Amino acid sequence: MDALIKRFCPRLDFISYEDFKENFQITVPDNFNFAYDVVDEWARLEPKKKALVWCDDVDERHFTFTDISRLSNQAAQAFVRLGIGKGDVVMAMLRQRWEYWVIAMALCKLGAIITPATIQLTAKDIGYRLKSSGARALVVMDDDYVLSQAEPALSENNQVDVRILVNARGGSVAGNTTCGGGVRCAKATADGGNWLDFNALIAAESGDFQRPQGAAATKNSDIMLIYFTSGTTGLAKMAMQDFTHPLGHIITARYWQQVRENELHCSVTDSGWAKFGWGKIYGQWICGAAIFAYDAVRFEPVQLLARIERYRLKTFCVPPTMYRFMLQEDILSYDLSSVETFTTAGEPLNAEVTRQWQELTGKLIREGFGQSESPVLLATFPWLQPHPGSMGKPSPLFDIQLLGEDGQPVADGDEGLICVCGLRHNYPPGLFVGYYRDQQLTASAVGGDYYNLHDLAWRDVDGYYTFVGRDDDVIKCSGYRIGPFEVESSLIEHPAVLECAVTAAPDEVRGSVVKATIQLKAGFEPSEELVLELQEHVKQSTAPYKYPRIIEFVDALPKTVSGKIKRGKIRVTDAGGTWVD
Repeated sequence: MDALIKRFCPRLDFISYEDFKENFQITVPDNFNFAYDVVDEWARLEPKKKALVWCDDVDERHFTFTDISRLSNQAAQAFVRLGIGKGDVVMAMLRQRWEYWVIAMALCKLGAIITPATIQLTAKDIGYRLKSSGARALVVMDDDYVLSQAEPALSENNQVDVRILVNARGGSVAGNTTCGGGVRCAKATADGGNWLDFNALIAAESGDFQRPQGAAATKNSDIMLIYFTSGTTGLAKMAMQDFTHPLGHIITARYWQQVRENELHCSVTDSGWAKFGWGKIYGQWICGAAIFAYDAVRFEPVQLLARIERYRLKTFCVPPTMYRFMLQEDILSYDLSSVETFTTAGEPLNAEVTRQWQELTGKLIREGFGQSESPVLLATFPWLQPHPGSMGKPSPLFDIQLLGEDGQPVADGDEGLICVCGLRHNYPPGLFVGYYRDQQLTASAVGGDYYNLHDLAWRDVDGYYTFVGRDDDVIKCSGYRIGPFEVESSLIEHPAVLECAVTAAPDEVRGSVVKATIQLKAGFEPSEELVLELQEHVKQSTAPYKYPRIIEFVDALPKTVSGKIKRGKIRVTDAGGTWVD
């Protein structure tokens, strides 16, 4: 057990959080390459070790590390024949298709840069990402919507000279007379080009691939991955991760999600989101856990609950929104007893959701916090008792401090900006290394002694951190500073509220007032009586001045493609402006 992870961590077991915080270390090997040094190495050490259990609503497939190693070697050979090599950017839009794991490992072996993207993107989104990254290749799943958006974007990006289709409908396209038994699909793009069929491409290749040497070999400082940030406040930025990034997720997987070797871990996320890297590949495979992937077309709470029961998942992580929707189902009719640890990240978790989940399952939800630019930064680690509403305590990899506007640490109980400090002296593995093709933005973000996340939090006397909001989400009303999360948590306790977003709305007298935009649960209808009831509820459960003077009921909250609420869009619309996605 732990045969591989011990190469990177001299010590794995700790008796307390304080021991963990003081003594945990990661040893970063020279020229670390996740595909060779983890995937191929597991295949050598334990050829039959399970790596991935994948299913959709029709099919199911199981992969060992030997399978992933062989398939990624075949894919690497195919990419080389197509002219893709070290430093080339390849964009992938694959939802949770099993081919994503194969393609990501193939590109890692070549030193090519993968930039994942969700299949929900529009032609404008895709075009922006292709152009700004200079992508040479686009790999997409065979889906009518994806193709309808990708093809117009490709017509404006002539530098994308490799176009690959995954899971071409009807199986192998070799039987199509247009293809002539080759690897080219009969799906014509808008500019007259054709897509290549991924399965046919790799079928002709060898399962052996030699690790590049010399100038072609990867170095730790090379760029492995580019995440486009979620873009809640503007155009998405390109956060660069180097080849040491996977090692930072040892903390994410082993000490927050608490994955178990040879057991199934499930994080529900599209491959286009950074949370995929958090929960479906890097730290989990280093720890020897197997990934469970349910490639659903859309999130259906009952389908997910049924698969937890059927596959006997051991560890489980979903965003807070999914817990809220699952709680609307008959949780007690499903056997969730196999799950040892429930975790969540992506947005703050309301204490009421934690309370209800524990009441029904007997287990608390352990919260984690971070960004696309990082692994988990704060979490409720194994030695910590979860405090509902709190993110937990800092990871030992990072010097986390709450700084005031003057750049100095704030006292316990005071709000401060979450910052990763000490970068000049000890740059931690896993933290992004800048923004692609933007030296000025890189210098302002990580060129000094600390990285400012622009998220506000406060720390209690026991060292637990509680999220307040983005620094531009905090509401200033009649001289008060009001954090939206506290008001949202109060509202979510009310039995009528499914989801809500609290923002500042313009007011001629006060400058701004608290507004709540609310999606109601099934069975509840908007009314003036319900508005007054909700306002009174907030007055009773938190400071009276924080209650929402404006309440708007909506069918659904505006969200990014990664599921985060677009509070900025609500603010802009309320101010009479036009939000541009």
